[in-house]
Amino acid sequence: MAEPVDRTDRTKHIEPTDRTDRIDRIDRIDRIDRIQAEWNRERPDLDVSPQGIIGRLHRLAGHLTAELTPVYERHGLGEGEFDVLAALRRAGAPFERAPGELAAHTMVTTGAMTKRIDRLAEAGFVVRRAAEGDGRRRVVALTDHGRTVIDAAFTEHMANEKRLVADLPAAERARLETILREWLGHYESPLQR
Repeated sequence: MAEPVDRTDRTKHIEPTDRTDRIDRIDRIDRIDRIQAEWNRERPDLDVSPQGIIGRLHRLAGHLTAELTPVYERHGLGEGEFDVLAALRRAGAPFERAPGELAAHTMVTTGAMTKRIDRLAEAGFVVRRAAEGDGRRRVVALTDHGRTVIDAAFTEHMANEKRLVADLPAAERARLETILREWLGHYESPLQR
């Protein structure tokens, strides 16, 4: 059984401008602190402080994926399939989107989207058909079974996400969301309303 994680503030004694001996002045270090200390020792000419953010985000992403994946699997889905069903469900009735729209709403290529749609259609979660309002346009639509599955999976997914962020106070969650939105905005174009 894994030891409980100490979630106390380990950085309160760290001066942000002091890189060389910060490891000596904290109560408990994590892997990233150790890596940075080693690089500071070996390459004092380089500012390795970005590793504190990037390294922790990278490790956190791995932990979050490991926590999120079992929810998808309990509903017979992979992460990509969950994303497709969720994009269809978010579309509202009649729960359909063109394949290109789905690719844009899930940030995958149209080729990868075709494979996901094939798997979901084979499982009975979606169908390919003519659009309800325009018979000339082809769309992917949720089946009743697909809607039942994504509703149950999304309900469990949101409870899981709430659990995963529960250790952070509400004000810190809001601040983190703002910081991440701003940072992500440097890499992605804003959506048109």
